[in-house]
Amino acid sequence: MSADVAIIGVGLHPFGRFPGVSGIEMGAVAIRRALADAGVEWRDIQFAFGGSYEVDNPDAVVALMGLTGIPFTDVYNGCATAASALTLAAQTIRLGECDLGIAVGMDKHLPGAFSADPALYACPSWYGEQGQFTTTKFFGMKINKYMQDHGVSQATLAKVAAKNYRNGSLNENAFRRKPLSEEEILGSPILNYPLTQYMFCSPDEGAAAVVLCKAEHAHRYTDTPIFLRATTVRTRRLGAFEVHSPWLPMEETPGPTVDASRAAFEAAGIGPGDVDVIQLQDTDAGAEVIHLAENSFCADGEQEKLVADGALEIGGSLPVNTDGGLIANGEPI
Repeated sequence: MSADVAIIGVGLHPFGRFPGVSGIEMGAVAIRRALADAGVEWRDIQFAFGGSYEVDNPDAVVALMGLTGIPFTDVYNGCATAASALTLAAQTIRLGECDLGIAVGMDKHLPGAFSADPALYACPSWYGEQGQFTTTKFFGMKINKYMQDHGVSQATLAKVAAKNYRNGSLNENAFRRKPLSEEEILGSPILNYPLTQYMFCSPDEGAAAVVLCKAEHAHRYTDTPIFLRATTVRTRRLGAFEVHSPWLPMEETPGPTVDASRAAFEAAGIGPGDVDVIQLQDTDAGAEVIHLAENSFCADGEQEKLVADGALEIGGSLPVNTDGGLIANGEPI
């Protein structure tokens, strides 16, 4: 895949809790900031994709931005919503349908764990009645097995979480901006062993937007475009143990993260060793540890030494989640 699409503007509404501000309003803030960063106006935008979990119709943001009649498609794909919106926006430009567009995500999640009808996820009702539909349970099970199989310690999970809190303290848009020590993290209540309360991210509120254009036009807007080499989305194959899997296979199949990252590297024409800065899904500290290996940035079990040596820190050899990740920013979805 050639780098024929460029990101020329980005915008954020800070993450956290904002009483009296709707998800749509947060989305409008992110869009305006992305437009300003790109040096374009809303009337210049030819199409949009909007993602959300709590906002039923993200396209309604046009009422706040301006009724220009552009095609605006709403997207929901779980934790891959942002990746899906970005992928679709890039494909629209690659197909030659439009030259300039925007992808935006906005959400305002109530405090507490995510909840839904198991039937909506192709699971039987008893799955939820038995308490097996709680996502934190899955995260605990997966990292606990991984630690046993590959010699990763709970102390390493605490170091990962502490690193993300430190990074978040430097990010003015983060939800949690107070650094926490490894001792505080380990001393917080166990929610799903081996994960403690402060090893988890928290649902919250916020919005983000990116303006994209044909790469050949990027110089019209900015001297520092980000050329989009590849975006990929995958679902799990039979035997992969992922969120809401009703069973743990004896012979595990690589997860969708493995499949997606391999496809992305192949499409981009690069390898893991060519990457300088990494942003990984860290719904919990264990997820960051697992995703390091699933994305081929290290072998299984090498995370223990990488974390101990400070490789994942800002300024380290493999900086990860430099903005604080989900642990510091929260997960609006």
